[in-house]
This record gives sequence, structure tokens and C-alpha cells, in this order.
Amino acid sequence: MQRRSLMRGAGALVLLLGTRELAFGASIVAVRVWPAEDYTRVTIESDTALAARHFLADNPQRVVIDVDGLELSPELRELIAKVKPGDPFIAGIRVGQNQPRVVRLVIDLKQPSAPQVFALAPVAAYRHRLVFDLHPATEPDPLLALLQEKAAADHSAAVTPADRAASAVNDALGDFIGGIGKGGIPGRLPPPPSDPTLPPPSGPLRITERLVIVALDPGHGGEDPGAIGPSGLREKDVVLQVALQLRERINAQPNMRAMMTRDGDFFVPLHERVRKARRVQADLFISIHADAFIKPHASGASVFALSESGATSVEARWMANKENAADLVGGVNIKSKDAAVTRALLDMSTSAQIKDSLKLGAEVLGRIGQVGRLHKPRVEQAGFAVLKAPDVPSILVETAFISNPDEEAKLRDPRYQAQLVEALVAGIGRYFAKNPPLARNRGT
Repeated sequence: MQRRSLMRGAGALVLLLGTRELAFGASIVAVRVWPAEDYTRVTIESDTALAARHFLADNPQRVVIDVDGLELSPELRELIAKVKPGDPFIAGIRVGQNQPRVVRLVIDLKQPSAPQVFALAPVAAYRHRLVFDLHPATEPDPLLALLQEKAAADHSAAVTPADRAASAVNDALGDFIGGIGKGGIPGRLPPPPSDPTLPPPSGPLRITERLVIVALDPGHGGEDPGAIGPSGLREKDVVLQVALQLRERINAQPNMRAMMTRDGDFFVPLHERVRKARRVQADLFISIHADAFIKPHASGASVFALSESGATSVEARWMANKENAADLVGGVNIKSKDAAVTRALLDMSTSAQIKDSLKLGAEVLGRIGQVGRLHKPRVEQAGFAVLKAPDVPSILVETAFISNPDEEAKLRDPRYQAQLVEALVAGIGRYFAKNPPLARNRGT
């Protein structure tokens, strides 16, 4: 009788524990914040799916998010410390228990924002994710910013050391005399504007020569690390390093400018990478990767172009499928109306674009072959989503196989990175020498 009572008590205890576990709701696996100029992403990863509601509020500007099925926990409070002072969008995060099983997040904003809140199913190494993306309320014009940056650089290069010295003396004398009497120096020129968004002091911004724009696309980023080498080198990190160096070399060329789809550690959806290139009217699009393969001894660099039909090899098809899955890992809001429209527009690849892409790929592949081993001696083709701009010659460069220990070591080597960058610059130069860019009106 006593044993039966103990068993009933144990059963009640199990039931009680199960009820208590349900009351506490989902368990938090991790919280992450990815700040960037383009947008800031906040992610809550949990063992079960979460649902949320959100609204915007003013004075101060903030987005309020109520997450169902949660109890306040130390893991959630970590979000507060994850916000960096330089975050362009988030001033701070507050977390509290708004109602039983409902946690409220209040994100204080630095600028007007258009938030997107969506859930992602488990994929790769991730469990369930609840994502908050904070985009600018008014999207900036990337082409205008590129033109202003180029004009400012040209103006700075045109000013000689003697001009700077004379200007410094003029400023110093003006400050000195201005302190004695308010009149200053008669006829003294005003100092240049301090606001970098204003035109240079020589007059209104004018672009009189053809500016060639190369879109550089470092693969993966943010939630999507890409491939990971045997010693832990992440694809997203090494391709960003190469792209930043390549941008510097391109920007040093006369009448050339590089636009990067990402210049930091944040995720950019595949269709958005293409849209960015088209918004600046890019002349070329170069996506940079360092992928892994199922066989660790696979080695050598490769260059890919888009295919109108099937892939040129089993490996090319496998690589395209793997790269096209980046959106699943990085996390795309599939309910976004703009994303769906953009994807439809970009599904209109043209034979002329592919023909030019193959020419560009051949020039780049030839130069890379002088730096290291090639995986295939020709440009391969497959259905890479990121190469689908119908009016921009586009290639994807696999710099090496990060899954190969020897090639991972090369990718980590600054000397190899520099050689790779020089090869890419030379390939781009040879392509333009044989295929001069068409005239376009990029005036402001």
C-alpha cells in the first residue's frame, strides 16, 4: 500500500514537472545582434518555434515586440549587452515580462526604421530562429553616394601640398585676426564645408568622364558563415578580406569605382546582392567565394558563369545548389513583397549577358591560373542565383577550396590574398581593354 502511494506520488511529481516545464515555455539557445549600415538584425534562437507581434512607437522612436511562449531568462537579458555603441539603428534594448508567457522587447531606435519580424525553421546548425530586421525607413541612393565619394577623392587628390599649406596659413591668420576684431581678413575665402555630404568647395559635383563601376560581392556573412576549413577559417571572413583589398585596388584606378554588396559581417540575400549591383548601374559583378567540397583533397580555383540550360559538370551543379541554399541559412523573409518581385525580375537572364560573362570569366581565370592551381581549365556554368542580373556581366570566383588544409593555409596567407587580388585586377583590366564599357549617363 505504501509502495503504491509512493508510485502515485512519483507520477504526480513527473506530471507536475512536465506542467512546470511547459509553463516556462521555449528554451533560448542563443541571441545575436548583427549591426550594419544597410540594416541591423536581431536573432533569438530557441528549441521551439516562437511567434511575435510588433508595433512602432514615438517619443522616443522605438519598436515594441511581444514574443509569445517565453519567460524572462538570463539568456534573453544578454541582448542588452549585445548592442554595440556604433550600431547605426539601435540605441539600446530593454527586455521585460509583459504578461505571463509573453516577453516584451523594446528596441530604442537611432533613426526612422522599417522593421521586419519573421520566423525561420531549423536549418544547418540552427534551431528555430525569430528574426527582427531593422531597415532604414528611406532607402539611400547608392549610386549618388558612389559618385559623391569619387568626386571627393578626386578633389582631395587635386589639392597639392602647397595648396594645403597656403590654406592652413590663411586659416590661422584669419582665426588670429578674427580674435582681435570681428572683421577678419578682407577677401578671405570661407573654409571648406565640414559636412562630407556637401559638394567640394570648388563648385557643384560634376562627373564629366565615364565612371566604370565594378560590383564586388563577398559571399555569405552574418548568420551564414559559409564553408568552414579544417582549422576553423570561415569563408565569410576570408572572402571579405579579399574583397576589401580588391576594392582598394579598383578605387585606385582612374575613373573606376568598386561597390560592395557587403563591407562588414552581415547577411545579404542573393536577390538583394544582384539588386544592389543594378541600382548602381554596375558594369561588372564579381562574387567571391572559397567553398568546400565533399572530398577534402579537392583543390584549385574556379570561375563560374550563369547557364541558360544545365550545368557544365556535376561539380558545377553541386556548387550552384550549395550556394543557392545560402538564403536558407542566412535567413530571408520570404513573405516580403519586394523580395518576391525582385526575384521575378531577375529571372530574365539573357544570352548576351552570359556571353559577356564568359568573356570576363576567361580573362579572370587566365590570370588566376598564373597565381595558383586551377580546378578546371575553363569557365564552368550553372544556375547560380547570384549571377542572374540580366544586364550585368557576372561571374562567381571560387578562390580555393577552404576544405583542403593546404588551400585553407593559402587563403589565410596575406601574400596569397595580395596575389589573388592582383590577378583579379589584371583580369578585369584585360576584359575592359577588349570590351570597352558602353556610354552611360551617371551624372547627378
